[in-house]
Amino acid sequence: MMDSVKNASENISRRLSRTWDHISDGWRELVHHGSDALTHFVHRKGEEDKGQEAAASTPAFPRWSILAGDMEETDREIVVRIEVPGMEKKDFEISIEGKTLSLRGEKRFERDTNDSKYHVMERAYGVFQRTLPLPVEVNEDKAEADYKNGVLTVRLPKLNVEKRRFISIS
Repeated sequence: MMDSVKNASENISRRLSRTWDHISDGWRELVHHGSDALTHFVHRKGEEDKGQEAAASTPAFPRWSILAGDMEETDREIVVRIEVPGMEKKDFEISIEGKTLSLRGEKRFERDTNDSKYHVMERAYGVFQRTLPLPVEVNEDKAEADYKNGVLTVRLPKLNVEKRRFISIS
């Protein structure tokens, strides 16, 4: 009887250890790949007051969210794509300073009715800023941005792009 209890205890201990290892691996992966994408959302003064009035039917908004993105480099340009669903073009402000791209915006909470009750609220709302270091200097005068299907695409032509010249060997 004692051996079976000991074996069961060791088996549970091994399973818990494996589970913890999987959780730890997942957390490290999230932090490694998503830490730059983790973005803080701040509520405006008036928004906080409205939120307190409706606190009974609306849970507290998350203050952090992931704005996942990609940065791609070609011979001529840097292309940045960031997922920001649920916004309008007018809600964004994009700027470039040196080798840094900054995206500011506001994701507004809109509610169709006040007679409902939320059970899950995982999307963050409010004012946010995301900065991305650029690998090269870009020509901000010729930069272009497009917002389609919840993805903001910013095209940044490289500065001082020289054509590659091949030299023949004699």
